[in-house]
This record gives sequence, structure tokens and C-alpha cells, in this order.
Amino acid sequence: MSITSIGPDPSLVYRPNLEQKDKSHYRNFESGCLIGRVYNTYKLMHTHQTMDFVKKKHSEWSGCGHAQMKMMEAVLSLDKLVDESDPDVDFPNSYHAFQTAEGIRKEHPDKDWFHLVGLIHDVGKTVALWGEPQWAVVGDTFPVGCKFQNSIVFRDSTFVDNPDDKNPTYNSECGIYQPGCGLSAVLMSWGHDEYLYRVMKFNKCSIPEEGMYMIRFHSFYPWHAHGDYMHLCDDNDLRLLPWVREFNKFDLYTKTSELPDVEKLKPYYQSLIDKYCPGIMKW
Repeated sequence: MSITSIGPDPSLVYRPNLEQKDKSHYRNFESGCLIGRVYNTYKLMHTHQTMDFVKKKHSEWSGCGHAQMKMMEAVLSLDKLVDESDPDVDFPNSYHAFQTAEGIRKEHPDKDWFHLVGLIHDVGKTVALWGEPQWAVVGDTFPVGCKFQNSIVFRDSTFVDNPDDKNPTYNSECGIYQPGCGLSAVLMSWGHDEYLYRVMKFNKCSIPEEGMYMIRFHSFYPWHAHGDYMHLCDDNDLRLLPWVREFNKFDLYTKTSELPDVEKLKPYYQSLIDKYCPGIMKW
């Protein structure tokens, strides 16, 4: 298997003052014990995530008719999930949820909604426990319907079988979109970001716009870390981009082998759930 180097990740400059392993060890898509699993996940993703596929998934999941459960149940269900696209960790996603939330809580003690976003940002991955393949759930996201930019992970070697890459309607710089149309008008590769965003909107959760935007675009690394796709952004996207970058510090750099005491933390985070997304939710 040949792994194509995409160079250093610009997101590495957004590192908070937290104690952890050296920053150069994060998001290493070139080597490491997990790289084969990671590459295979992205290869499947980049082969099958097409415009038609994304539209199909919007139709299947946006109605939130698959399950009913409380938010904390959804968070704890991630005990059963190890993200196959993540080169940094090989432990259940529920621990990452509490690690991210606690990192944010330490640096932003006055923004309780931000703490909650840290806890729940990956909860959309529950669809992988309901039968969806991980390549349709996890990993970095990117727009469909326009040119796949070079900053996408493994861009040079994983899109060769994606029919949209050869479709002249989709493979120009803007594709089907207009310059400055805004990311809300762009169809992203389907995954846990867009799914959870739609669940939160469907259930009328009261997290502020900044938090909802973090949920929707936190995996869009080609944009918030590499600066690609700026030609599609509107003023609102540029206004909210610093919030996504701030969130990214904690999403990425709180991944350590020191696992949190979940039982000790649950009462505080349950109080935030009761405030912003209470009761039984539709998924």
C-alpha cells in the first residue's frame, strides 16, 4: 500500500495550553500502527461519497425516525465505538467526548454550552451502531458537487474510483455552486457532523449558533485547518470560522491515554443536557 504525503497539517498551530503528547504526533496520516485501518476507511469513503450518495443519506436520516433516546444515553453508547478513521487513538469514542468537554471547561469556564458541545460533538457516530459503515459516518468531511481539493486526506490516491471526480459538472472549482453561496448551501460528504446537526435542529435544542456550527463543521479540516473552499463561504461562515478553530483545539489535542472518570463527571454534564437538549430526543 502506498501512502501519499499531504504535508504538515496547518491545524497544528491551533494548540491550547494543555498537557499532552507532542503536537507533531497528532493527525499523522503517513505512519503508525493504525495507518492501514485509517487508509482503508478513507479509501472506501472517497470512493462512495458522491452527490447521489449524500442526497440518499439526507433522505434516509434527516427525518429522525430511527430511534428515541436521551442525549446521555447516546453519549454513553459510544462506549461501543472505536473510530476507524482516527490515527491518534484506539479507545472508545465516549472517553474522547468527556476529554474534549473537560478541556473546553478548563479554558472556557463561563461558556457551559461550549462544554456541552465538546461532550456531544461526536454523538452522530451512533449511526455506525445502527448498521451504517464507518466510512459513511466518521472521518474528515468535504463538499460534494465541486472539485475535491488537494488538502483532503489521501487525496492523490483514494478518489480514483469516485465517479464524481470525473464528472465535468462536479469537478470544477465551484461545481454546482455559486461563489460566496455560503456553506449552508453546500452539500458535505455524509457523516456524523451533518447528522447530529440535523438531530439538534429537529429536536429544537437551544445551543447557540456558534455551538451548532461547531457541530456541523468540526470535521471539515480542508476548510478550517487548510483554508480551502473559502471561495464558497459567505460572511457568516467567516464570522463563525474562529469558533470552529477554537473548538478544534480541544477536539484534537485532548486525545490522551489518560481516561477521565466518567461517573464523576456525569452529573455536571447531565445538568447541561437538561438545560439545552432535555428529555427523550428523536434520532
